[in-house]
Amino acid sequence: MSGAPQTFTEFIIAEQRRVPGASGALTALVNDIRIACKRIAYLVGKGALSDGHGMAGTTNVQGEEQATLDVRSNDIFVSITERGGSLAALVSEELDEVHAIPPEHERGRYLLAFDPLDGSSNIDVNSPTGSIFSVLALPPGTTEADAGAGEFFQPGSRQVCAGYALYGPTTMIVISLGKGTHGFTLDRDIGEFILTHHDMQVPEEASEFAINASNARHWEPAVTRYVDECLAGRSGPRGRDFNMRWVAALVAEAHRILMRGGTFLYPRDDRDAGRHGKLRLLYEASPIGFLIEQAGGRASTGYGPILDVVPDDIHQRTGLVFGSRAEVERIEDYHRDHNERAFDAPLFRSRGLFRDPA
Repeated sequence: MSGAPQTFTEFIIAEQRRVPGASGALTALVNDIRIACKRIAYLVGKGALSDGHGMAGTTNVQGEEQATLDVRSNDIFVSITERGGSLAALVSEELDEVHAIPPEHERGRYLLAFDPLDGSSNIDVNSPTGSIFSVLALPPGTTEADAGAGEFFQPGSRQVCAGYALYGPTTMIVISLGKGTHGFTLDRDIGEFILTHHDMQVPEEASEFAINASNARHWEPAVTRYVDECLAGRSGPRGRDFNMRWVAALVAEAHRILMRGGTFLYPRDDRDAGRHGKLRLLYEASPIGFLIEQAGGRASTGYGPILDVVPDDIHQRTGLVFGSRAEVERIEDYHRDHNERAFDAPLFRSRGLFRDPA
C-alpha cells in the first residue's frame, strides 16, 4: 500500500463507485455491519469486567445453550441493521424464524444471514471468537414486503458480500464483495478499521490441518484416510510432517488458513446427529466458503463445491472442508474413490487414528 492508510468505509465506497448505477444500499448495509462488529468487539474485550459472561439460561432453535453474549451480540446485529433501510429480512443462528423488517423501518432489497458470536464457548477461557455474515440480494420478481425463508434459498455463489469479524489479540474484519478477500484491523486509537491485508491469498501449500479428532470413531473412511496419511508424516505417503490444529471457533480457523494455508475439516459423519454435518450452511459455511474461494482456495462439502449447495431450511447443516485448493481436492477425491465401508464387527474394529488406509 502507498499513501495514507485506507479505512474500511473508504474502501467500500471506492468499491461502490466501480459499479455503474449502484444505489449505495449495499455500502450502507456493510457499514452498519462494521458498526455492529465494533460494538460486539467492545463487549467481548471487556471480558469478566462486563456483565456479559455466563449462560443466558435459554437455548436456540438448534437446541444449543446460549451464552449471554450470544444473545446480546444478536440484539446488536438486529437493532443496527434493521433500521438502515437496506434489508428486506434477516436470519440469525440465535433466531428461530426469519426476522422481517418492522413496518416502521424502510425496507430494502438485501437479505442478511449471520452468526452473531461464533465460538462463544471460548469466551470464558479468553480464546478467539468472531462474527460471520452473508448478504444476498432479493431474487428478481420478489417484493421487499414478501421476503421470507424461501428468498434465502439461494446457492452461496450468489452472495454479494460475505465476511467475518475476528475478536482476538487484535480485532479484524475480513470481507469480500466478490472481487478478492481483504482484511481490516481495528485501530483502537482512532476507532477505525484500516486496510492491512489487501487481496489475501490462501497459500498453495501448507502442512497444517484442523479437525476435531474426538469424533474420529464416527468419520467416513475418506476422512480417516486423509487424517491418517497426514499423521503418518514424513514416513507416510505424503512424505512430510503435518501439524494438527483445533481452536473451536470457525472464524479463527478460517483466518489461520487465509494467513498460513492448510485445511479445515468439519465433515459429516456416521452419527444420526452428524449425517448432514454440523455447521450451518447459510450463515457459517457459505460465507466462509465465499471468502476462501475469493482468496484462491477451495471450499467443499467433501463431495463438491459448498457454494453450489442450495439450502432448503434457514438452519440447514452441512459438512465443510476448506483450505488450500490441492488439499481440498485430494479430500474430494478420497470421498469419490475411497469411501467404501468394509464390513467389520463393531466390538473388534480399530478405533485409532492410525487405521490403515484402504
